[in-house]
Amino acid sequence: MLGNKHILLQFSNTMKDGVSMGGPRIRSIGLAVPPYALRQDDIKVFAAALFQKKMDNLARLLPVFDNACIAVRHLAQPLEWYAEPHTFAETNQLYEKIGLELAEEASRQALEQAEIACEDIGAIIFVSSTGIATPSLDAKLIQRLGLSAHTIRIPIWGLGCAGGVAGLARAAEMAAVSPGRTVLMVAMELCSLTFQRNDFSKSNLVGAGIFADGAAAVVLSMDGDGPEVLGSQTTLFADTEDVMGWDVVETGLKVRFSRDIPSIVRRYLSDLLNQACERWGVARADIRHYVAHPGGAKVIDAYAESLGLSPETFASAYNILENYGNMSSASVLFVLQRLLMTGSPSGDYGVMLALGPGFSSDQVLFRW
Repeated sequence: MLGNKHILLQFSNTMKDGVSMGGPRIRSIGLAVPPYALRQDDIKVFAAALFQKKMDNLARLLPVFDNACIAVRHLAQPLEWYAEPHTFAETNQLYEKIGLELAEEASRQALEQAEIACEDIGAIIFVSSTGIATPSLDAKLIQRLGLSAHTIRIPIWGLGCAGGVAGLARAAEMAAVSPGRTVLMVAMELCSLTFQRNDFSKSNLVGAGIFADGAAAVVLSMDGDGPEVLGSQTTLFADTEDVMGWDVVETGLKVRFSRDIPSIVRRYLSDLLNQACERWGVARADIRHYVAHPGGAKVIDAYAESLGLSPETFASAYNILENYGNMSSASVLFVLQRLLMTGSPSGDYGVMLALGPGFSSDQVLFRW
């Protein structure tokens, strides 16, 4: 049984019924993807050709591409690039260059939609786990966007797929404790650059079957319209470092999957949400919106089964998975943006859900 430790993070605004009143607002969401849009069928053919003489069980594993429920993914490089050997230094240079471009594009969209001047941004939260940079990319992004040299910088690395929800929670906390400060939160991932052409493990093939690239940016402040962020919870499971993460090898970051993540979701998610709702003072039956990180079709299925909800409840997550794949931390913000674009505000509660390395679970409560 997984042991767990809970850390509850809740905003300190005026409280009523266990949740904050007048919480930070999500003013806008900007999205960006690289130009190489590739069909899942073509990526499957590519992977089969690349690994056919290297993996004895390839025929048994290739259906992961078909069962992923993905039609299209956007990658940082053309498909043939992934067939060639590359050093960690080479791929990381691309991570910095292309990642900064996508982060800038998403950020400019978000700022324009929110009608926020660049000089009004007081803090930036930058989330990413698929490359390294020191100084972190937020330093360059501040200068690209023309933000104040006094902008508070909080780079977050290593949260993987949970980073979008966790980063949004940290951004909302920053906005809540500094009412006059507008916060820009950016999640940028280039998962495809971590592909290891000489890694013939199941984990690498699974990663090749679902991971993609993209960036999302969110503007939050204490004023304006948009979903109101009310609280958050993060849970770290003890002694579960092996569930997912990176192994650092000569050629870069090698993906690690060693347990059945959907089974973990089915076993623990319902109790985790019950605990969060109790602490927030919100009845679980009052939650109407579910924004889940689309980690894979089986993971989304497990969310629905664990919470006793219909698959249609997670329609936005399935849609983003189908059209973009798993972009790690950025994906859940694509899901949130789709919910906002396809629905109408009703004043109901919603929850954002994601899992990531640690092994950990992150949840954000909002009202929209």
